[in-house]
Amino acid sequence: MTNSENPLQEAMAQRDPESGQPATPGCQTRILLVEDNEMNRDMLSRRLIRKGYSVSIATDGAQGIEMAVGMRPDLILMDMSLPVIDGWEAVRRLKVTEAACRIPVIALTAHAMSDDRHKAINAGCDEYDTKPVEFSRLLLKMETLLRRGSLNGVAAVVHAEQEETV
Repeated sequence: MTNSENPLQEAMAQRDPESGQPATPGCQTRILLVEDNEMNRDMLSRRLIRKGYSVSIATDGAQGIEMAVGMRPDLILMDMSLPVIDGWEAVRRLKVTEAACRIPVIALTAHAMSDDRHKAINAGCDEYDTKPVEFSRLLLKMETLLRRGSLNGVAAVVHAEQEETV
C-alpha cells in the first residue's frame, strides 16, 4: 500500500519540514465521530483524516458521552440512531455537563424530514446533516462551527484581559 492509499500515513507525512507541525489546516482539530455503522465510520474517518483532522471514534452513545467528557474534542459528529444510548439522549446529556456543554455537535441522521432538523436542534445539536453524507457540505458546516468556536474563544480571552486591566 502506498502512502496515497493509506490516509493515516498520508496525513502524518504532510508536515512542515522546519517545525514538524502538521501542514494541513485541520490537523490540530480533534473530531469525535460517534457512529455505530462500520462502513459509515470507515468512510467518514478516512476522509476526515485526509483533510488533516485528528479523529477519535465511539461506537455507541454511552461511549460517545464518556469520550467527549474525557477528551473534550473540538467538534462532535453524532449519529442519532445509536445503540445503548441514542444520539438524541447523548447530546442532551452532553449539553448539561460542564466539560462538554460548549462542544459543537453536528447530528448525522438518515431521517430527512423537516421536523428531524428541529428535533436535533432542540436536543442541543448545533447543526444537522443527512445521510448519506455529502462530504463537501458536511465540511462546510464543520468549518463554520469550528470558526465560530475559535472566534468565541478569542472573544473570551479578550474579555478576560479587559477585566484584568480594570
